[in-house]
Amino acid sequence: MYKNIILFLAVLVLFITPACNVQVNDKNEELNDSTIISDIQDLIPEDKNPTAMKEPFGKADQKEIFRFVLTNSNGIKVKIINYGAIITSILVPDKGGRMGDIVLGYDSLNQYIANSPYFGATIGRYANRIAKGKFALNGKIYKLAKNNGNNSLHGGLKGFDKVVWDAKETADSSGAHLELTYLSKDGEEGYPGNLKVKVIYSLNESNELTMLIEAETDKPTPVNLCNHTYFNLSEADTNILGHILTLYADHYTQVNGELIPTGALADVRGTAMDFNNSISIGERINLVKGGYDHNYVLTKSPGKLAVAAQLFDPRTGRQVEIFTTQPGMQLYSGNFLDGSIVGKGSKSYKSHWGLCLETQHFPDSPNQPSFPNTILKPGEKFSEKTVYRFSVIK
Repeated sequence: MYKNIILFLAVLVLFITPACNVQVNDKNEELNDSTIISDIQDLIPEDKNPTAMKEPFGKADQKEIFRFVLTNSNGIKVKIINYGAIITSILVPDKGGRMGDIVLGYDSLNQYIANSPYFGATIGRYANRIAKGKFALNGKIYKLAKNNGNNSLHGGLKGFDKVVWDAKETADSSGAHLELTYLSKDGEEGYPGNLKVKVIYSLNESNELTMLIEAETDKPTPVNLCNHTYFNLSEADTNILGHILTLYADHYTQVNGELIPTGALADVRGTAMDFNNSISIGERINLVKGGYDHNYVLTKSPGKLAVAAQLFDPRTGRQVEIFTTQPGMQLYSGNFLDGSIVGKGSKSYKSHWGLCLETQHFPDSPNQPSFPNTILKPGEKFSEKTVYRFSVIK
């Protein structure tokens, strides 16, 4: 009986298989083509887990540099190198479904080393400016490199954007992850204390790139860590003046001619600094001397993860929402780009070709007692989170 059943099934397969082959290969059978292909795809199990991989990207300080690629099942890719903990590329779809790179940067490591205005970098030990390159702490004056006129900028001559980080990539059902660590030794760039820094980038299935930055020290020291990605949601085919920005802040830290805070918090209402109601970057930029390069005091509660800004490009339909625990956000409209930098794909980066929305503490806080505290002490942990949510509006 069993032999007869087996024989019957074998004969049945012989008859069915040619018929299926005819249906798949016959392009005139429109209904059968699509139906069979769909059925086949339904039988293939989908692996929705994000992936993390790495590839060689050169050498710096006699150490291997790798480019890490975080990918989710929606095709979004984030590329990061362990030199400077730099985000080199973010690939997301436009309203037509075409993938495109939405951040400025370079194609090679040598370009980042030779000349980079902090493209995509992790900034430290102190992001933004410290007036006159010095600060007082516990009765002692600490002197820093003056690498921005009379002031210190973004950690000094060799900040965290120019060092090699240790890296470890992982992936699981929660996302693709990259953990980067660096030890900033006592006295590095003039700062006190051995500072252990960790940056964790994670890309999940909700199209969210999370950046968690943590630090610990063995001596009191100023700490202000952020990421300095330049966004251009039109893939740097044009400037960012047509991008629509919403930035939830009622005040900004007023600055002098050297972009150093005066200590006053200026009201944005009724001024060109107000982005509480969505408006294009270029709408009032001519009313701001030199363009936007200001720290906004976010209306959200410090320490609470909440939406801080939304950036939308009507040309491509791409949108980035930014959530953060940080108290401030530096809006920089790429004023100092002058066309001399040739970036990815041989594109020339001209004035306003990129927009930075740097989640951070306030500039010059070590010299501004009224600003939120940035002094990290032994036994404490610096911990700030920023989330970039990517979407498309058609």
